[in-house]
Amino acid sequence: MAKQTWLTGITTSGTPHIGNYVGAIRPAVQASQDLTRDGFYFLADYHALIKSQDPARLVQSRQEIAAAWLALGLNVDHVTFYRQSDVPEIMELTWMLNCLAAKGLMNRAHAYKALVQANIDQSGADADPDKGISMGLFGYPILMAADILMFKATHVPVGRDQIQHLEMTRDVAQRFNHIYGEHLVLPEVVVEEDTAVLSGLDGRKMSKSYDNTIPLFDTARKLRKSIMKIVTNSQEPGEPKDTAGNTVFEIYQAFASAEQTAALATAYADGIGWGDAKQQLFELIDSVLAEPRERYEHLMAHPDEIDAVLEAGAKRARALSAPYLDELRHAVGIAR
Repeated sequence: MAKQTWLTGITTSGTPHIGNYVGAIRPAVQASQDLTRDGFYFLADYHALIKSQDPARLVQSRQEIAAAWLALGLNVDHVTFYRQSDVPEIMELTWMLNCLAAKGLMNRAHAYKALVQANIDQSGADADPDKGISMGLFGYPILMAADILMFKATHVPVGRDQIQHLEMTRDVAQRFNHIYGEHLVLPEVVVEEDTAVLSGLDGRKMSKSYDNTIPLFDTARKLRKSIMKIVTNSQEPGEPKDTAGNTVFEIYQAFASAEQTAALATAYADGIGWGDAKQQLFELIDSVLAEPRERYEHLMAHPDEIDAVLEAGAKRARALSAPYLDELRHAVGIAR
């Protein structure tokens, strides 16, 4: 049986928060310890340009996200960890795929269709449906396809909202292979059904868009302050409380053992006060993140260490991407 190759992209927009940790970073870091398969983890900084045109913020976010993954234990001795922008072969493959991808296929991309519909809903039938939509956003699925196909990924873990992009990747890869021969590996989508989605401070999904996040590596003081801002109902201490749909309990459960979760559920039934419940949540998260926070702070103070890891990863990545692109150049007839 051939060894599997798993690939995960991390968009470098914004500061990592605990929702990112529970939903994406923790399971991916755990997977990086699996020596039975190869792993590629990359900072999708070209993808980030679609959303952010603030150079300083992009640089800062890239550093924060790389430091977070390293501090939380990504096994860079086994997996390949690199910046997308350090592998120029990805961009050249993107153009090859652009020349084969049907525009009609791109028109059906969910993200694009949603923005078109928003323009129509806002301005009526006479609106420009493409107002404010960049070619970067329109072509996002093709860049994503190049990320995947460049390293012959066999498995790509995604949420349900990304399944369509994997289908598009397979579609354009099949077209390439049909025209030029069997060169591209068709990836399998791995749907992360059990991925936790945390609620934020206001009860909505934790998201930078809602400004309701709890930053992953805030100081202990700031972490506690954020947790104390979580919106709860007006039940008094002594009144039994329901765990279902409760943000404090939901976040606690995402960090706790089964025994700890059961103990807090009992405390809810016994009428624990919201202040005490939030204090327990703070103490738990702080205990989990204390050591990684120290490593994160060290890395942020020594960006040369982050760069060294990413440059080593890029070297490993390009040792694969450069000869593979040469093969693809020969296939399409533009070899040097």
